Amino acid sequence: MRIAVPTSNDRVSPVFDVAGRLLLVDVEGDRETGREEVALEDQDIGPRARHVGELGVDVLICGAISRPLEMMLEDAGVEVIPHTCGNAEEVLRAYRAGGLSEAAFVMPGCCGHRRRFRGGRRGGHSPTGTKRRKRRRNKP
Repeated sequence: MRIAVPTSNDRVSPVFDVAGRLLLVDVEGDRETGREEVALEDQDIGPRARHVGELGVDVLICGAISRPLEMMLEDAGVEVIPHTCGNAEEVLRAYRAGGLSEAAFVMPGCCGHRRRFRGGRRGGHSPTGTKRRKRRRNKP
């Protein structure tokens, strides 16, 4: 499996759409088998998504990401785990140990929730695509 984390000063870059570096970590089972850092030069989302796909990335752990770029990456077979913050090495360790959902790694302002395009709620819509309605309380 190849895990990618956009980095800035050893931390997860706050916005993937404009990140300049990408840390790639290859993992087999519980063992790291390779590591490299590559430059992300293209700021246009189409070429950026293609580049990540061509790098063979299976999972992208990132901070904020635009919806169109997230969708392009998912269409390319990349699992996107957005709204992540913290030291890149700690985030990688937590992901590999199954603890990335800890509040310490969720970006401030995300209310402790991670956005998931597939199977999750987004923009007030349910996973089935129907608009959610607020419940109204009956007043006596």
